[in-house]
Amino acid sequence: MRRLTPCALIAAANLGSAAAQGDPSRAEVIEGLALATRYFAEQVATEGGYVYYYSEDLTRRWGEGEATPTQVWVQPPGTPAVGEAMLAAWLATGDPEHKAAALAAAAALRHGQLESGGWTNSIEFDPAAAHAGRYRGGRGNPEGRNYSTLDDDITPAALRFLIKLDRALEFEHGPVHEAAMCALDALLGAQLANGGFPQVWDGGDLLEVDPRRRASAPDYDWRTEHRVKAYWDLPTLNDGIAGTVSSTLIEAHRTYRDDGRFLEALRRFGGFLLRARLPEPQPAWAQQYTSEMRPAWARKFEPPAIATRESEDVLEALIAIAAATGDERFRAPVARSLEYLRGRVLPDGRLPRYIEIGTDRPLYMERRGDVYTLTHDDSRLPGHYAWKVNPNLDDIAERLAGEAGRPKPPSDREVERILAALDAQGRWVSVVEGRGPLVGQPKFQPGDRYLSSAVFIDRVTTLCEWLAEGGSAP
Repeated sequence: MRRLTPCALIAAANLGSAAAQGDPSRAEVIEGLALATRYFAEQVATEGGYVYYYSEDLTRRWGEGEATPTQVWVQPPGTPAVGEAMLAAWLATGDPEHKAAALAAAAALRHGQLESGGWTNSIEFDPAAAHAGRYRGGRGNPEGRNYSTLDDDITPAALRFLIKLDRALEFEHGPVHEAAMCALDALLGAQLANGGFPQVWDGGDLLEVDPRRRASAPDYDWRTEHRVKAYWDLPTLNDGIAGTVSSTLIEAHRTYRDDGRFLEALRRFGGFLLRARLPEPQPAWAQQYTSEMRPAWARKFEPPAIATRESEDVLEALIAIAAATGDERFRAPVARSLEYLRGRVLPDGRLPRYIEIGTDRPLYMERRGDVYTLTHDDSRLPGHYAWKVNPNLDDIAERLAGEAGRPKPPSDREVERILAALDAQGRWVSVVEGRGPLVGQPKFQPGDRYLSSAVFIDRVTTLCEWLAEGGSAP
């Protein structure tokens, strides 16, 4: 890895000092972006890819758990999310360093693209390592896992970054274009006959489903019957799949307009979302469904139930699908489902993650060892899961009414603070406040200093948005 030159270090120190003295200039923002990208690309990256967190001295790295020295993460805020921030910086500034960093992130993703066409949560560059997958082109471990996943925005995030980069490169970078099209082919190939998607696929046979069947409540004891071990083959909405898949298909349609497959897949997915809504008096959505379109178990703490977080995600997706297709039938159920969810808000202003089918009672779990028991009592909730969530119902209602305002552009003061926090090496160093794990499970102690990919993404994106708005200083 190249070290920052003395001139670059002096420039970074002067930049922070200048930002602290007054309004930022465009030149200062552009220089700040260059320093930040240079440090991340040259000092932090592994083969062009990224994990979630780094110790300040870069000797330890974490994704969802501690990463090996040769491992990077796909799941945001990993490689594709960092690459997309670098792509935004290139488009905002024209600086070829940002372009090179974005291309390096794309190369990392291309290395870890599975034979099944998508991605799993991490990429291992050592083919002998335990986590190495069965990557395309004979890379990786020929006996490794080959499960492409939509879970946690893994394959969709990688795809959206490659699609945007392909468009920015005017479709002239052959490897980037080929990787994007391969993944899109795989995504369309994984779409079930009813328009839904499974959580994972390996290129083999898909679950057989009736393309016309609508969702219905179980007519059996769902607490004990019909638990499916391979729940990842079922049509699913868990972990934001409605939003991430629809936004990916919309991005593909916007970019490759001559290829009508993506709009058609989007319409089919929208049709599945309409049919997946449970009937009155509970017009909302479950996390996943059986082949007969009944709410299904996933993990042992994820029961068949109305899932409020997934229902909100579906409502946002339906509004977006209606806008992209011009078909207003996708918006038709939104108002009634919003009304239903508003009626389920708890006294503390939150929504229960699960609502029991048939009773509308909040549904929770108690845990003793590895055994989970269903309960309506919220006094002993396991701490590893979000059993109650903050609602997003007002924002969805505004979007439905067409009243969602344009996001407020970053202020000069915000940009000034970001530049002032950039240290002499081109880093934004975070400090742990309080106790407990951060997202991805690394255990930090109060006062620990670390680097965060999420912080890098947020601050680079903010600086790019400020440049796009023209800034206020000459």
